[in-house]
Amino acid sequence: MLVFVFAFTLTVNAQVKTPQASTSQTITQTVGLTNIELSYSRPSMKGRTIFGNLVPYSELWRTGANANTTISFDENVMIGGKIIKAGTYAIYTKPNMTSWEVYFYSDASNSGTPKKWDSEKVVATVKANVVPLSFKIETFTLQIDDITNDSANLGMMWENVYVAVPIRFMTDSQVTQNIASVMNGPNSGDYYTSAVYYLNTDKDIDKAKMWIDKAIEMSENPAFWYYRQQSLIYAKYGDKKGAIKAAKESLKLAKEAGNNDYVALNTESISIWEGKKTLNK
Repeated sequence: MLVFVFAFTLTVNAQVKTPQASTSQTITQTVGLTNIELSYSRPSMKGRTIFGNLVPYSELWRTGANANTTISFDENVMIGGKIIKAGTYAIYTKPNMTSWEVYFYSDASNSGTPKKWDSEKVVATVKANVVPLSFKIETFTLQIDDITNDSANLGMMWENVYVAVPIRFMTDSQVTQNIASVMNGPNSGDYYTSAVYYLNTDKDIDKAKMWIDKAIEMSENPAFWYYRQQSLIYAKYGDKKGAIKAAKESLKLAKEAGNNDYVALNTESISIWEGKKTLNK
């Protein structure tokens, strides 16, 4: 009994590290203006027959080992003719001899396949043809290949099989929007940020005044902090009347928003600029 307890204790307290049976891999890739992250675990053949045996035909497979295989996009993409919103998706497959069914599943929190399959969570389905390989791939491999500015393949390889899922990217529309934005000139936020920077760094106050006016003019509903900065810029410019007017607008909006800090700041500035209070130095 003592020998058993001693052996059991050694087993429980063992701290020897050994390699994972299926190593994990994370791939990052940029296609056009879209960033992709692909995370999965990589089982190996180890002398086994894979498809039709270890991975049965026509049965849902986690597309790897251990936790879910996932793919993330930071921009919308198109898969199987459907727009897929930016986000993270689990990849499930049903391998067959001549083609695979590939599913992109919106719930990526499952460990392996979902206990209950929810077809509403399938955001895209693709039937991908099997391309036989003339050589063996020992370890399951995913990759982003055949990359252009607006397309790429999600490539899957194992044993003597290659399967590719085409993905389309919105690169042209993204670039077009960027060009339009730049060609249309700065937006209100750009003008606001530039004006505040010039105010705080004692640069050209004339430009700061012009930019803060532009920022407010271009804003559909200028916030109280916009008017606060306008009042400070006008005061520094030497236009106390304009500074008081802007501060009163900021005060009104700050009260509506329940921002007591800006209420106090504007109240004090108005008193100083109206000559009712001396600026403390």
